[in-house]
Amino acid sequence: MPPVLHDAARACLEARAVDEKLQRSDDVAAAWRQGALVAAAGGPLLPPERVGRPARPVLVAPRLLPRRGLGGVKDRAAFIHAIAHIEFNAINLAWDAVHRFRGLPVAFYEDWVRVAREEVEHFRALRGRLQDLGFDYGDFPAHDGLWETACRTAHDPLVRMALVPRVLEARGLDVTPGMIERFRAAGDEETAQILEKILREEVGHVAAGSRWLRHLCAERDLDPEETFFRLLAQRLSRTVRCPLHREARRAAGFTDRELERLERLCR
Repeated sequence: MPPVLHDAARACLEARAVDEKLQRSDDVAAAWRQGALVAAAGGPLLPPERVGRPARPVLVAPRLLPRRGLGGVKDRAAFIHAIAHIEFNAINLAWDAVHRFRGLPVAFYEDWVRVAREEVEHFRALRGRLQDLGFDYGDFPAHDGLWETACRTAHDPLVRMALVPRVLEARGLDVTPGMIERFRAAGDEETAQILEKILREEVGHVAAGSRWLRHLCAERDLDPEETFFRLLAQRLSRTVRCPLHREARRAAGFTDRELERLERLCR
């Protein structure tokens, strides 16, 4: 039997060095596309707190991070670094979904291997911009909020699909257009174009979360909208930041009724 996809995804997760994680991700995604891996039983699960990450960036509480401005080259680099850190965590999140959640349709793994491959491309592009400015990933502190949510949702793919793609990553759909405008106004067309590509592809990532939330709810005879809002209330704050990027969220699988309910929770 060919090697198992879940074990290959674990190897991506365990890699600590940035370049090693990127190369392993490339190799596993290519092997999956070529049919050289199968979604089978796989080996033991990697505890989410043991995911491999480099020693830098230093992780601090969000309140300790400075406000992000674009006033100078270092300020702009710090802003790009914050986005790159999200994309680096998103690589791990995609491979974690592939590794951790077994026994799902092959299409689930197709989606999340694709997401992992695209997150690698996003990270590389942003890291390239950092290097253009004389910096690199790890040169600024960052926070660990995204991965903390991954740890809290590691027990159930339904909870993961509801709270990571459809809450945390969907927030990126709302704020990225404003970031694009800010970089463009600062004369940084290169970063603006990278963010435009990221925004287009992140719609598909959130859409995968919407698709698999509905699939898992159907299997459990649950209403997907009510389940989503119940988990939002139980696991996260009921408040939602607005404005919502309605067009992008619709393309990502949010219904008009869901958007209306989210907007009523806005702070």
